[in-house]
Amino acid sequence: MSIEDDVALLERVPTLRLLGTACLRMLAIGSEQRPVARGDVLFQQGDDADAGFIVQRGAFRIEDGAGAEIIAGPGALIGELALIAAMQRPSTATALEHSSVIRVARSLFQRVLESDPAAARRLRDEFANRTSQIASDILMAGAKLST
Repeated sequence: MSIEDDVALLERVPTLRLLGTACLRMLAIGSEQRPVARGDVLFQQGDDADAGFIVQRGAFRIEDGAGAEIIAGPGALIGELALIAAMQRPSTATALEHSSVIRVARSLFQRVLESDPAAARRLRDEFANRTSQIASDILMAGAKLST
């Protein structure tokens, strides 16, 4: 894939789209593509998380230790929080078929945000909105459970 193809893929990711085309170009140029064979583990629960992954092709099963799982396909961002915070992986990602991903290192992502404060503010605002929505959802669920 070309850099332009990678930028187009990154633009499909709602969180990354907030950054704007210039930032996405820097991410596309600085990131690395990785093929992943069917059945291979992209990352394991408990691993140190230093990057996020955008699915280019294929699909991944994302499972947490409690039995919850989702399937992530092309255009999905896996490990989003690892882009902004040092943490351990809360889940395991396994390729369901021959796949490929774009690996975006946290260090690259942070350099891109430092180079464009307006993009960093847009991302901060998005995370604040999500956090507020999650808090509201938890309160609503708690209220329904207590009645």
